[in-house]
Amino acid sequence: MKHNPRIVLWLIVLFLAAQYAGLYVVNQYIDYPTTLATGNFTVTDLPEVAGQEVARPDIEESVSPLYIVGAIIVGTLLLLLIIKWGKAILWKLWFFFAVALCLHFAAYAFLKGTPYASWTSLGLAVAFGVWKIWRPNVIVQNLTELFLYGGLAAIFFSVVNIWAMLVILVLISLYDAYAVWKSQHMVKLAKFQSASGVFAGLFIPYSLGKPMVPAKGGTSGVRTAVLGGGDIGFPLLFAASVLKEYALAGQGWLALLIPPFAALALFGLLVFGKQDRFYPAMPFISAGCVVGLLVVWLVRFLL
Repeated sequence: MKHNPRIVLWLIVLFLAAQYAGLYVVNQYIDYPTTLATGNFTVTDLPEVAGQEVARPDIEESVSPLYIVGAIIVGTLLLLLIIKWGKAILWKLWFFFAVALCLHFAAYAFLKGTPYASWTSLGLAVAFGVWKIWRPNVIVQNLTELFLYGGLAAIFFSVVNIWAMLVILVLISLYDAYAVWKSQHMVKLAKFQSASGVFAGLFIPYSLGKPMVPAKGGTSGVRTAVLGGGDIGFPLLFAASVLKEYALAGQGWLALLIPPFAALALFGLLVFGKQDRFYPAMPFISAGCVVGLLVVWLVRFLL
């Protein structure tokens, strides 16, 4: 077993919580009255950022895999350059901007309809973003991770469908396997993020009494369990594509069937994986997503 049962349970529970919180956020951005009245899938606008409108990417679903996977590769190359230059502050600023933006979109989904919803959600996003980046602790780290991927999915779910997401899952799984088992640069990125105290993903130390950021020039001396942000975000975006696909027929609830199978695949990896070894999680999680989709299709057939 890669981690002890208690840590494995926490990872699975937090993974599922992030999936369902994210699906709730995405659902709040679907314009159901217009969609059902016109027969065309329609989304509501993202909230403004300090009075400035934010537009979703204007790309076709058929080419979205190229843009999304390409953006991941470019982002990885930039982060590797930051590591090479030893400029952790650039990573922190970049990550803060991304976190604050995604948390803003996620918080707005819970607050919309209330007075000053956009400004309130932006204020909360900035506050938690600062806390997460410059005063990190385990609770804030994982609490923000539960919601920010919903905000990220709210940006991109309108430009993907199930088939585009299947292509993305295949490409990301192949890339993840190469980056961990062959080039190992994903391992380097994970270690850099952990050392900087700014980690994109779930971060669970075996001892909660220790700080996330190690002493300068040393290590925290505490074993940790981590799950990368992509391992949370991609299955969520896949589930969001299922929600989008069947929302028109009033069967968007079928998307709720995807996370348990993704979590089951992750559970299998954590149970059968070995300690102190790095594994690419996406091939396993992607397989779980595909099984979940087959179950969705079976349920639709039986209805």
